[in-house]
Amino acid sequence: MHIGDGSRGGRTRGDHEACEHDRGLKEKYIPCGIVEEDRGHLHSTFGSSSKTSDCIVDALEAWWAALDEGAQGAMARLQIKMDNGPESRGKRTQFLQRMVAFCDAIGKPIQLLYDPPYHSKYNPIERCWGILAWHWNGTTLVDVETRLEWAKSMTWKGMHPIVELSRKVYQKGVTLSKRAMRAVENRLERHPELPKYDILINPAPTS
Repeated sequence: MHIGDGSRGGRTRGDHEACEHDRGLKEKYIPCGIVEEDRGHLHSTFGSSSKTSDCIVDALEAWWAALDEGAQGAMARLQIKMDNGPESRGKRTQFLQRMVAFCDAIGKPIQLLYDPPYHSKYNPIERCWGILAWHWNGTTLVDVETRLEWAKSMTWKGMHPIVELSRKVYQKGVTLSKRAMRAVENRLERHPELPKYDILINPAPTS
């Protein structure tokens, strides 16, 4: 999602002429979203760096930290529907290492459920992005402030989302050695029939 004087269709709803294509637009902000299906809450973080495994888990950690103790305590486990993208798929070593650490930190089991290939449209977050694209369609998102304000004004399940901006710089291509990954893999319980699509992580026992 580039920032600049561009708009699909070439024109805004007003009189301002916009560029029909994104050529020459270099500044962009990548969304990372979390949908709480039970409560209908949508959390969106727009990052100015690359979307990586660390970016995704940082967003999850920030979401968890923002919950009150009552909401945290009411959850027996976290069941997370993933879109099977390259940054978070069930074989992404850095993502799985971070998720194991996250599981230990919150002391709750985490179940990762992945969409099969070409089925991401069934993930609720994709419906959120579709609503956002419709909401600001035709608007020239000339700066990040305009983008954030439009994102805040959309509605999902009758509520406005929580929208944040991240300027943290993430390194791409971070991977674990095979030895380090074996230790992580020992913490994963892969479903015997769906090992790539259903992964359970239990917190380490506390002494």
